[in-house]
Amino acid sequence: MASTVSAYSEKLMEMSVLSFICSCLHPKPHPQTLCIFDADMEVKSLNKRTSGQAFEVILKSPTDLSPDRPQTLALGAHKKEPTLGELQKKLEAAEERRRIQEKQVLKQLAEKREHEREVLNKAQEVNNNYSKMAEEKLNHKMEVSTENRTARISALKQRLKEKELHAAEVRKNKELQSDLSG
Repeated sequence: MASTVSAYSEKLMEMSVLSFICSCLHPKPHPQTLCIFDADMEVKSLNKRTSGQAFEVILKSPTDLSPDRPQTLALGAHKKEPTLGELQKKLEAAEERRRIQEKQVLKQLAEKREHEREVLNKAQEVNNNYSKMAEEKLNHKMEVSTENRTARISALKQRLKEKELHAAEVRKNKELQSDLSG
């Protein structure tokens, strides 16, 4: 057993894995043949390349009539002609499959349309909400602007009244002074 293991380990060092496996399966191969599978295929090693190993796989013809090769060519049983009933059943089954497929396609289209409607409704709702918010914001801005304007106008009127009162008082004082001095 030890000698067998050492022999296989030495072979492993010398040859590729494929060669090793083939040599395990067939202990006495042809000198150039690496492996023969079921007498249908033969693997030969080619000259080693710089990029790796190259193999030639030779497939033997199934019409090989050698006497040692077992004949595996079995003629298939003749197909019987389908009857009218079988053809009708096949046609009905095909028609049923077509109807089922058509229903599935229509169902998918309906689901797709429903999804599109939902998306459009949601987009329209978002757009309406945005429009309402923008309108409310604009109305609020206009109200604030109007309030500020009325507040400025009333403040200007108040100052104008105060100036008029002050001017009237100054005129009155000037008249009194001119009456006193004159």
